[in-house]
Amino acid sequence: MLTGILLNLYERDLSKLEEEIAAYGTNEGLWAKPQGINNSGGNLCLHLCGNLQYFVGAVLGNTGYVRQREREFSDSGLAKEELLVLISTTRRTVLSVIAGFSAEALEKTYPEVVFSSTMSTGYFLLRLLAHLNYHLGQINYHRRLTQS
Repeated sequence: MLTGILLNLYERDLSKLEEEIAAYGTNEGLWAKPQGINNSGGNLCLHLCGNLQYFVGAVLGNTGYVRQREREFSDSGLAKEELLVLISTTRRTVLSVIAGFSAEALEKTYPEVVFSSTMSTGYFLLRLLAHLNYHLGQINYHRRLTQS
């Protein structure tokens, strides 16, 4: 049951990420950092994709993805279309990996210690979903703030 719920929520929220990035009017707006805003919508998108590609794809799905977290926040200027491809790739990876989990697999301990503690894989996937939504809200705010 949890597998189906996770699939539904990740599909919904990664689709919303795609919609938010597609809704930026210009690449300049996507990468803008107005006063008081530390991260652009583009950087938050890179961060979300890197986070999911690593914790779901590499750790759980053995995809071989190598995360470069620093670049998630330092890269800039990628075309909106490049980010949309990245989101699509991330969605396919995440959904494919999660679809392979049984209820028993979700109860197993997540293979890496994160936040200085162990937790079940299912619980960690829910935390990752909460993280996705936190930044998704920031992207929505950033997009509206930077539109002319």
